[in-house]
Amino acid sequence: MKKKTLLLFGFIALKFILHYFLISPEYDLQRDEYLHLDQGRHLDWGYISVPPFTSWVSKLIILLGNSVFWVKFFPALFGALTIYIVWKTIEALNGSLFSLILGSVCILFSAILRLNILYQPNSFDVLSWVTFYYIVIRYIQTQNAKWLFLGVIAFALGFLNKYNIIFLLIGLLPVLLLTKHRIVFTQKQFYLALLIGFLLIVPNLLWQYNNHFPVVHHLKELAATQLVNVDRYDFLTHQLLFFIGSFFVIISGLVGLLCYKPFKTYRLFFLSFFLTLIVFMYFKAKDYYAIGLYPVYIAFGAVVLGEWLKTGWKKYLQPVTIAIPLLLFIPVYNMAFPNKSPHYILEHPEPYKDFGLLRWEDGKDHALPQDYADMLGWKELAQKVDSVYQKLPNPNQTLILCDNYGQAGAINYYSKQKVQAVSFNADYINWFDLTKKYKNIIRIKEADNSQTELQETAPFFETSKVAGTITNTNAREFGTTIFVFTGAKMDINGRIKTEIQQYKDYLKK
Repeated sequence: MKKKTLLLFGFIALKFILHYFLISPEYDLQRDEYLHLDQGRHLDWGYISVPPFTSWVSKLIILLGNSVFWVKFFPALFGALTIYIVWKTIEALNGSLFSLILGSVCILFSAILRLNILYQPNSFDVLSWVTFYYIVIRYIQTQNAKWLFLGVIAFALGFLNKYNIIFLLIGLLPVLLLTKHRIVFTQKQFYLALLIGFLLIVPNLLWQYNNHFPVVHHLKELAATQLVNVDRYDFLTHQLLFFIGSFFVIISGLVGLLCYKPFKTYRLFFLSFFLTLIVFMYFKAKDYYAIGLYPVYIAFGAVVLGEWLKTGWKKYLQPVTIAIPLLLFIPVYNMAFPNKSPHYILEHPEPYKDFGLLRWEDGKDHALPQDYADMLGWKELAQKVDSVYQKLPNPNQTLILCDNYGQAGAINYYSKQKVQAVSFNADYINWFDLTKKYKNIIRIKEADNSQTELQETAPFFETSKVAGTITNTNAREFGTTIFVFTGAKMDINGRIKTEIQQYKDYLKK
């Protein structure tokens, strides 16, 4: 086996190993992960929150046993494939062995590692970006039409995973029109490839149309509740923090695109970089949305540095160059991963605050980073719901109704009773089982919404009580209350149908 191949396998193996040591056992799965896993039980061509690709992976996870191992395996796999594509990009750009090592180290010890610890669409999103850029490079080099077809397939899969990849096209197409590469728009194969790409994504577009474009509602809600708190200056500073150890490599890549003669034909990437960032900033996108932009520039930078440092005294700088991403990653490792207990973070909040990790989507600082707080309290909730459920006289006629998708998904994942909780939040609104005649309700209410629940709902049932609360003070769900209502005096099924119809009418508006 060649030395290069052994090194590549080594990086990929290290990638997988690291991912099983980055999360402290005090933490459960994260809020979004439960929703994505439940989507695997309700396969469709679209969802309110995301396109369908993640649900396909979730179905595979379920078939493999639905254990935490497999939940964590697939984002790690997508991260490993990102390293592989960057490696192939460097090879395509005639990079040296040093360049291959430097590029792999920069990708491995960056924000991508943080992104890959959670089962969300973001990991495959980054992989889609770097794959598409790699294909563009290969097409520029060969003018072979097969890369056009591979490009639309890569884009279609990225689109079916996360609509964020549209920003890639917004940043790339105008630059193509301004350069000699616009000749691609005169080729018949290009339009045939576009047709194939359109056919791949049209089922999702039809789903959006038939469901009154819930993505538009989702984006409006996102803009009103989260993106409104995005600061453009913070967006830029966070880009630096994401790749703090490899920032000099990215800069080298950008400089090389202007000054390094073999990169002359790839200069469209220079303009595209800044245009894409400007578009992200204009729309006040979340900082991590742009992570997929950087790997290809790390590849360019690694090749340039490999050329600049290959002779004379400068070759002795190669080990130093590789060491920089490793050394600067150490403080990031100590803070940016849930490898410290909540108790430790509460006792040492200063570094987390200094790096902005305590700032949540509401724009305010909290005791724990938001993702960490979103990984607590879920097992406790499921265990308490199970305890209540099994004591009910007619458990099969019980509706478990939650305030948010995290509650519903966590109960469904951890429950030993194999219950199916639902919510009027996110995709769960489409997953109510109305073939059952409900007589009881286990109602899960967020702390801020639970004060008047007994007073408002008890008159419609024979019995009502508070059955428990989430007691983990570090959990975002702290104070979430479990109510039990039995012996319905009203038509629960009819009320559900009314609520669902009201939501659909709201989408139509």
